[in-house]
Amino acid sequence: MASKKTKLRVFSLGGLQEIGKNITVFEYSDDIIIVDCGVAFPEDDMLGIDLVIPDFTYLIKNRDKIRGVVLTHGHEDHIGSIPYLYRELNVPIYATKLTLGLVEIKLKEHGLLNKVTRQCVKAGEKVQLGRFEVEFIAVTHSIADSVALAIKCPAGLCVHTGDFKVDYTPIHGQRIDLARFAELGRQGVTLFLCESTNVEFKGYTMSERSVGAAFESIFNDAAQAHQRIMVATFSSNIHRIQQIIYSAAKHGRKIAVIGRSMINTVTTACDLGYLEVPKNIMIDISEIKNYTDDKIVIITTGTQGEPMSALSRMAMSDHRQVEIKPGDKIVISASSIPGNEKPVSKVINELLKLGADVIYEGLMETHVSGHARQEEIKLMHALVNPTFVMPIHGEYKHLRSHKELAINMGMPKENVFICNIGEVLELNQTSARVSGTVPSGQVMVDGIGVGDVGNIVLRDRRHLAQDGLIIVVVSMDSETGQVVAGPDIISRGFVYVRESEDMMEQARIVVRKALDKCETKHITEWSHIKNTIRDTLKEFVWQKTKRSPMILPIIMDV
Repeated sequence: MASKKTKLRVFSLGGLQEIGKNITVFEYSDDIIIVDCGVAFPEDDMLGIDLVIPDFTYLIKNRDKIRGVVLTHGHEDHIGSIPYLYRELNVPIYATKLTLGLVEIKLKEHGLLNKVTRQCVKAGEKVQLGRFEVEFIAVTHSIADSVALAIKCPAGLCVHTGDFKVDYTPIHGQRIDLARFAELGRQGVTLFLCESTNVEFKGYTMSERSVGAAFESIFNDAAQAHQRIMVATFSSNIHRIQQIIYSAAKHGRKIAVIGRSMINTVTTACDLGYLEVPKNIMIDISEIKNYTDDKIVIITTGTQGEPMSALSRMAMSDHRQVEIKPGDKIVISASSIPGNEKPVSKVINELLKLGADVIYEGLMETHVSGHARQEEIKLMHALVNPTFVMPIHGEYKHLRSHKELAINMGMPKENVFICNIGEVLELNQTSARVSGTVPSGQVMVDGIGVGDVGNIVLRDRRHLAQDGLIIVVVSMDSETGQVVAGPDIISRGFVYVRESEDMMEQARIVVRKALDKCETKHITEWSHIKNTIRDTLKEFVWQKTKRSPMILPIIMDV
C-alpha cells in the first residue's frame, strides 16, 4: 500500500512544446496509466521519414506497472502510435466506441488486433485501474465520441480535457458536460491539464453546425452551374462528412469516397452508426462515369497538400480514377496546419490551372476549428477551479499564452507549470514541483524501420540532397598498396558528368596523384588511403565549384 505521503508523478512523452504525438503518463506508487498515444508528422528536414512517435523507453522499462491506456478521441495525434507501443507491451485499452473502432483499424494493419484487450466505455462511466479511478466526461470536438478524463488517486484529483471546444449544437452525440466539470470543481481538483491549441485566439470557436450553411450555398451554386463537387477534409472529421452527406442527399447527388484513410474512417463510422447515410447514396469511385456532373459529390483526403494524397494526385493529373475538369467545384474544408502552407498553395494553384473553381480558407466559412478559444478555456478554468495547472497540447508560445490566461484569472504564477516532454511534475493536494526527468524524445519511423534512422542518418540524407555524391573506385594490391586499376569517379546529384567531363578528368588526376604519394610513402592502411582520397578530392571540388558533395572512396582488393 502507498503511504499518504506518496506523490503523484505526471509527465508527457509528447505534445508539450511541440505539435503532435500527444501522450501523458500518470504514475502513483506501483501503478501507471497512459493517456493517449499519438504520432507527429515529419518536419521538412526529416527526409524520407514517414512518422514520428514518442520515445517509449520509460514505459517499456516499467511495463509491469502499467494498468492500461486510456484514449480521449480518435485523431492521429492521439492514437497513431498505439501499434508501435503495443509491439512492446500488452495492457488493456479503454476508449469510446468510435475511437476504439479507429484504433482497431490500426491494430489490424499491424497484425495486433487479436493480441490486444480492448474495452469500450461511454461518457459517464468509470473504470478502476490499480489505484487510479478514471471517469470519462463528454466533450465536443471535431470528431464524435470525444471525452475528457477525471483521474483520481490518493494523491489528488486530476482533470485532463483532451481536445475540446464548447459546442452547444453538435452534429452528433452529447453536448459538452459542463455540469460535471463544475461538480468536480466543487469537489476540489488538484491538477488541471487543459489543451492550448487555440488559446491565442480571442472569443469562442464557432459551432460545427455553422459550416452547414456554407455547404448549402456551395451546393446551390453548383446545381445552377451543373458542376461536379469535390470536398477535401480530414478523414477523421466525421461531423464535417455528415454535413456533406446531408447536403448531397438534399440535392439528389451520389457520393463517392476516395483516399485510403477516408474510406477506412467512413466505413467504420457507418458500421458503428456515427454517420447517417441515406440508402443507395454511396457509390464506388469507379461508378462516377455513370452519372452527370451535377449528380456527383466526391469526398477526398489531401487538405494539407500531402504529395501522395488523392487531391494532390488529382491536381497533378496523376490519379487513375478521377481527372479534374474545367468547372469542377473543389472545396478545401480545412485550415492549413502551420508549416503546410506551401504544399497546400501548390495544390490550389495546380487545380486552378486545370480550370477548377476552388474554394479554400479565407474565401468562405467552410471550416471551423475543433479546439477551444480563450473564452471557452476561461470557462473551463472557472468551472474546474484547480489548485495547479499544467497547459498541454501546444508549442511553447501556446503554453505560455495559456499560463498568462490562468494568471489573469487569479491563479498564482507558481502554480502554473510549463513543462517540456520528459519533465516530471510531482504533486499532492497541497504542493507541486518539477522533480527530475524521464527518457523522452522522438523516434522516427521510415517504412517498417522504427528508430533505425537517427540524426546521423538524417544528416547524411540532407547532405546528399543538398550537394550530391561522388564515388571514387580504386583497385589495389592490399599487400603492396600499388594501384592496379582506377581511380574511376562516379557522380550522382553533383554534376551531370557528360557536361563536366574536363572537371571529372581533372578530379581523377588529382586523386591519382594522391594515391601515388601514398604508394611512394609505402602507406598500405586502407583507412588512411580513403581519408587521403576524401580530403584531396574535397579540396579540389570546393575550389572548382564551391560545393561539398559527399565523397565515398571504395577500395577493391585484387
